[in-house]
Amino acid sequence: MDALQLLTKDHEHVKKMLEELDDTTERAIKTREQTFAKLRSDLEVHEAIEEEIFYPALKDHPKTRDIALEGYEEHHVVDTVMGEMRELSVSDETWTAKFAVMKENLEHHIEEEEQDMFPKARKVFDQQELDALGERMAARKEAVR
Repeated sequence: MDALQLLTKDHEHVKKMLEELDDTTERAIKTREQTFAKLRSDLEVHEAIEEEIFYPALKDHPKTRDIALEGYEEHHVVDTVMGEMRELSVSDETWTAKFAVMKENLEHHIEEEEQDMFPKARKVFDQQELDALGERMAARKEAVR
């Protein structure tokens, strides 16, 4: 599987969990806690493979350097909001507001990667390079789980 297919598959999984969380209410404490914990865990793995393997490869190319740097910053914003959410009860109305902000940021990030970053990556990497990156990312994913 090439790198972009692997990341797109992760994105679909994240979007599904975001929708599951969005469909819960403050009363669904256990479901929210479990789904949020799974989302945090899966995002940590996803960010690791992007930040350790994919983004550095993009940074090496002048045509994709800026978008890779932006990706790091978007991760930072989501991580900051999620860190604040961890300190709150999932039944807190502030948690719900922070979730809405985090969800919007994640959806924007995913859309930007898939609509802008990935097409640019296809232009700077040939299929063999994308496959090699995908193999490294899959191996790293298994190692951090």
